[in-house]
Amino acid sequence: MLESLKRLPQLLWPDPERTSLVWWLIAIHLVIVLLVGGGITWSASGMLHDLADEQGKARVQLAATIAREDLRRLGEDALASARALADRPTLERLAADGERDALPPVLARWCDADACAVLDDKTVVAVTGPPVDWPQVITASAEQGQTFMALPAFERVPMLGAWAPLGGAPPLRVYVVRRLDARLAASLTRQVGAEVQLMDYRQYTSAAVNAFTPLYSAALANGHSAAQRISSQDVYAACAPVFASSGEAIALIETLLPVSAVDNSTQHLVRRLLLTALLLAALAVLAGALLAQWVAAPVRALTEAAARLGAGDFSASIPASGVAEVGVLARTMEDMRRNLIDLTGTLRQREGEARAVLGGIVEGVYAVDRNRVIRYLNPQAARLLGVTSGEAVGRFCGDVLRPREADGHRPCETHCPILQARAAGSAKSVEHLDAGPAAPRTTVITSAAPVDGLQVQVMRDETELEAVRRARDSVLANISHEFRTPLAAQLASIELLLAGLDTLPPERLKELVTSLERGTLRLTRLIDNLLESVRIESGQLAIRRQSVALAEVVDDARGLIDPLLVQRRQRLEVEIPDDLPLVSGDKPRLTQVLVNLLANANKFAPEGSVVRVGAAVHGSQVQAWVEDEGPGPAATDSEALFARFRRGGGTEPEPEPAGLGLGLSIVKSIVDRHQGTVSAGRTAEGRTRFTLILPAEVPA
Repeated sequence: MLESLKRLPQLLWPDPERTSLVWWLIAIHLVIVLLVGGGITWSASGMLHDLADEQGKARVQLAATIAREDLRRLGEDALASARALADRPTLERLAADGERDALPPVLARWCDADACAVLDDKTVVAVTGPPVDWPQVITASAEQGQTFMALPAFERVPMLGAWAPLGGAPPLRVYVVRRLDARLAASLTRQVGAEVQLMDYRQYTSAAVNAFTPLYSAALANGHSAAQRISSQDVYAACAPVFASSGEAIALIETLLPVSAVDNSTQHLVRRLLLTALLLAALAVLAGALLAQWVAAPVRALTEAAARLGAGDFSASIPASGVAEVGVLARTMEDMRRNLIDLTGTLRQREGEARAVLGGIVEGVYAVDRNRVIRYLNPQAARLLGVTSGEAVGRFCGDVLRPREADGHRPCETHCPILQARAAGSAKSVEHLDAGPAAPRTTVITSAAPVDGLQVQVMRDETELEAVRRARDSVLANISHEFRTPLAAQLASIELLLAGLDTLPPERLKELVTSLERGTLRLTRLIDNLLESVRIESGQLAIRRQSVALAEVVDDARGLIDPLLVQRRQRLEVEIPDDLPLVSGDKPRLTQVLVNLLANANKFAPEGSVVRVGAAVHGSQVQAWVEDEGPGPAATDSEALFARFRRGGGTEPEPEPAGLGLGLSIVKSIVDRHQGTVSAGRTAEGRTRFTLILPAEVPA
């Protein structure tokens, strides 16, 4: 549902770039017809509704007027009826003879109104029909004459009537009365063609305000009639007030006509107009489709030809057809096609030459525009930066190269060689880039001045050269330092020996010779490690397989390292079980592993402490370890502990210089070649432990 709502604007207003000209021409014709036809229909329907509204008001107003005229005629008929009764010989004779008791039957026989009566001044002599407020009738007749209208006091039904003299002594009168009730309203409804309601004027004055109250007020104010459409009741209503000859308001005649009686014919006409508009719209769509096909066919052919040109297909010629403007456009596009063929051939030739040059050079080359956005990248630069050409083109060069910040600022903002070359003509800068998988890299970027909005930069990768320089300087410095210290000690011992060879006691001479031995052992170990590192680096380290007992390896290593342990008053404890399996390996190499680990423990363990060597069996593997009571390597250095030229550092100052940083690297290389593992950690007792795991020899 949500997806449909998102697509609703696209459905209502399609993308012009994806909609055909035929569709637009058809849509334009349809919109024009709908606007014209809809406008005419809307205007005509509005006029019809207005006319129907006026017609409805006129009909109910005419019905109210006719009903009021019928009431007037009823008054005249009542007068005629009264005179006819008065002229009856029987009534005249009975009145003249004074036989008043005989009057009611005769009166009832000839009375054709709601009620008839014979009155003597204000006394009722004879009466027929329903009860009537005869005193009010007498009063109204006295005020209005022979024809009168009255409002009875005991019921809210207006009356009209008339009287005629009957004679006799004292003189009598014959009264004829008609009630303006629902029965009379039904009779008037049948005559006038609209629903008629007769309302006592007193009902209007005492009733609450409703939808008809403004109509009644307008009719009374006008004095004749008023008509309105009562939308809340869906009727047309008219009201005509009825006044007595004395000017007193007696009744209100209300006529009602349902709105549907008028609107049905109007809606029928509106439907016919809508059907006509839809028919015209369909014809317009058909005509628009035919016209669109005729007009759009040449344009479609030009569009297809232009698409082929845009895709690089210059082989097909441009069709020249259609109206005059389309023909001119086709001929112009044909000329453009020929020019493009010539120009494209030249450009491709030059592009091939440029790509051959850029692809053949060793350095990376990239070009940027005025905003330092990369527009071209040769394969060498892409490999150097670890990106593809598609990933780099269109991006800011600083985001691709990612030069390392200096003093919290990017070089792009402070000393960019591209900007410097724009002012000086050319510029060169050494940049440390964090781009690519082997980041960071050190490059020398040479930037040329901009030409035609493009500026070319040449990158030369000096990462390996710089690393070699740093490694060379570091190794030379370490070797110089490491060799100078024991040589200086040996030179001092030799000078003391030469000076006191005849005078020094034997114990002192032995101490000096022992010092010379220790210095020689240390130099020998340094030289062995350095040579071993060179052999490892060159791939010349070979393992000769033989059965080796770890106890013998420990004894050989102990004999080589014992003078160093004695110097620092350290004690070596060995715990190797007698039934320890043999391992398959190179005994001299494994001895070198133990020597390096014991020398490491000797260097970092406190003086007078215990260095422990142990071994145990774990399944098909032999585990050996060297423990010392030194502080151990820093936690942050644990991952790079066995790296080449990594010089150790613990939580306490080292008792001796750190060395070349080759010992543990050689240990790992030799153990790896024996299909084993080496690791470092801390024991529960707080000791530093280097653990070797080697596969046990499988018995034949």
